[in-house]
Amino acid sequence: MTGVRIRLLRDDDWPMVIAAEERAYAASGLCEGGEALKSRHRASPDTCFVLEHAGGFGGYLLALPYPLFGCPDLGLAESGNGARTSNLHAHDLVIAEELRGRGLAPRMMCHLRDTARAAGCRTVSLVAVRGSQVLWAPLGYQERPDVELPASYGAEAVYMVKPLEPAATDPAPGPSLGAGVG
Repeated sequence: MTGVRIRLLRDDDWPMVIAAEERAYAASGLCEGGEALKSRHRASPDTCFVLEHAGGFGGYLLALPYPLFGCPDLGLAESGNGARTSNLHAHDLVIAEELRGRGLAPRMMCHLRDTARAAGCRTVSLVAVRGSQVLWAPLGYQERPDVELPASYGAEAVYMVKPLEPAATDPAPGPSLGAGVG
């Protein structure tokens, strides 16, 4: 799709990010609100992105380093502990309603995978809500029903993880650890 660009989230994006998050999650009770969302960005501004489409807002992706098999509680802001981990957690991804179904969510997740790999991460994790695990499994995310999640995600949420394969340019690549998107 032409006219699409992924860039780092900026302060002037927040009104659109908060509105998109509310439209996406309020009806299901999964809405975090602006302060919690901003705390995720403060924890890792280099892993939070905006999708621009034709110069306008097309969606966002908030991600932060988080220990493998853990995730933020939707009801709590990040404490900013700055923990080092080899896992990057894709916390929230929303594509604008009018752009859905065009492959932009996988494109954003590809960008995140490359960002994680460049940072030396070995895995990318996420919590699938509202049955979205069917979207993430084809991208190489594996369900981990043994991982206990905060109640704020609801009873149907599923923790998923994707091992990162070595990049094609990595010296002496080992065996593939997961299916790539690209």
